[in-house]
Amino acid sequence: MRVILLSAVLLSLSCQAQIKIPTGISKAAGQFLPKSAEALTETDASDGLKEALIQGVKTGSDLLGGGGGFAKSELYRLALPPEVADIEAKINANPLLRAALMPKIQELKEKLNEGAERAASKSFPIFKQAVVGMSVRDAFGILRGGEGSATSYLRNETERPLQEAFRPAVQSALDEVEIARYWEPLTNAINQNKRLLGRTQDIQTDLVAYVNQKATEALFSEIAKEEERIRRDPVRRTSELLRKVFGSLQK
Repeated sequence: MRVILLSAVLLSLSCQAQIKIPTGISKAAGQFLPKSAEALTETDASDGLKEALIQGVKTGSDLLGGGGGFAKSELYRLALPPEVADIEAKINANPLLRAALMPKIQELKEKLNEGAERAASKSFPIFKQAVVGMSVRDAFGILRGGEGSATSYLRNETERPLQEAFRPAVQSALDEVEIARYWEPLTNAINQNKRLLGRTQDIQTDLVAYVNQKATEALFSEIAKEEERIRRDPVRRTSELLRKVFGSLQK
């Protein structure tokens, strides 16, 4: 009986000695275990979103602020302000008014778009400051929110103060292209002929506010496009932080 028990113990020890996890398999398995140093934090997500937005601001500012950024764009080209645009067809239908005013209207359109381009070229530091100063709540939710979610958050949080901060740059840009030389004679002529044009009130458009709104909308649109490129294309992730944050969406 003692011999049998001793044999069983020896057999058990022998089996235990033979069951070993190979070193290579152990190391390979370790590669799939989460490492706290590599985990994406809320701060990482927030900083990554801001960096993506700043990259979008730079891309948009460069594109729209370049030659023809508005004038040559079917998407962003500025038309006349609504008050004037509403009567452009009436002016064009009247031979006398057409001869007198249509050249002024065309010149005004050119200067509006040139002014918007100059304003966009001044936009980067203003928009960047808005991004840097923005408090990001639920960064993970925004990160996983899909197309344009970071840009939408930026717009919801900052659009009004951004336009207030951007207005002096727009005013400066319009002054540089001497917009008043084209705007005031046109509106004066329209106001003098308002009854003929079916108007009862003088034109009182805030031209700076109009260009500010259009330029801001175009910039937000381009920021959203760059955000989407960063989300989809690893090549657009130009820093380690962008690769870490947006690469996490594809794991």
